[in-house]
Amino acid sequence: MKILVTGGLGFIGSHTVVELQNEGYEVVIIDNCSNSSEDVLVGIENITGKKPFFEKIDLRDRKKVNDFFKKHSDVAGVIHFAASKAVGESVKIPLTYYENNIGTLVYLLQELQEKDDANFIFSSSCTVYGQADELPITENAPVKTAESPYGNTKQIGEEIIRDTCKVTPKLKAIALRYFNPIGAHKSTEIGELPLGVPQNLVPFITQTAMGLRDKLSVFGDDYDTPDGTCIRDYIHVVDLAKAHVIALTRLLKNKNKENYEVFNLGTGTGSSVLEVIKSFEKVSEQSLNYAIVDRREGDITAAYADTTLANDELGWKAELDLDEAMRTAWKWEQKVRNK
Repeated sequence: MKILVTGGLGFIGSHTVVELQNEGYEVVIIDNCSNSSEDVLVGIENITGKKPFFEKIDLRDRKKVNDFFKKHSDVAGVIHFAASKAVGESVKIPLTYYENNIGTLVYLLQELQEKDDANFIFSSSCTVYGQADELPITENAPVKTAESPYGNTKQIGEEIIRDTCKVTPKLKAIALRYFNPIGAHKSTEIGELPLGVPQNLVPFITQTAMGLRDKLSVFGDDYDTPDGTCIRDYIHVVDLAKAHVIALTRLLKNKNKENYEVFNLGTGTGSSVLEVIKSFEKVSEQSLNYAIVDRREGDITAAYADTTLANDELGWKAELDLDEAMRTAWKWEQKVRNK
């Protein structure tokens, strides 16, 4: 059974491709390599013994998207990761985020509307909740005005999918609102390798430890949290990848209760920025050079998941802890830099 994974050379996408192939799915990847590399294909093949089919396409090109679906008319499901994803950057270049994250989604859904049976997994985010009124956050928490254009693209994306499902009964979709993915595959064949300056905490930590960055900036220590730094729910990327495969299988086997469903994916535990740093220092056995700086625009105080719905409906639960995630992220960084 053929599955399209957009952004499949990226961090979460590549790990999901591995889990799909481990379950026997035939995978086709679309990626424009704007924040990834074709070298990831080698890592995927080394882990699974099979190289996925790859097409270098920018999903903003409507004709190329249409041509792809004509060529691969037997695609049974789509997992859509391809998007710009940095909160801080989105504040600076909002139109780029709206074009890349919204336009491409519309093009994919237009193609799926033409199929007799369409199954779609959307890479959403806990950013849709903004600063939630209650913690942990359930799927019933109100979706508030987004704190950043990135968060807004995820809100709008979900609305577009929901509206499309209402008028397209043959389209089945699941939006997975995940929290903060970190870590790497235990093989060290694939991991998070952002091009340029990292926008996320963990790769900045590992790059600082390797000497690629002078120091890590911790954005604010005056938040209303135990140690003053922001709290997030950090989930191991392998746990996250497995959840995507389970969600897709739910749709393919028609076990979904509605043709549009939403699930939180996290560990259910919040960790502060300083706790993440301490975890890294423990598993790496070295001190990290970091400094407290001013708050960053667009950041919220705390967010961690209530995963009861995913646990009960999908039969999925995060199994890998923060230390394991930091350990694999560090081993991956060391391998990449010591080539």
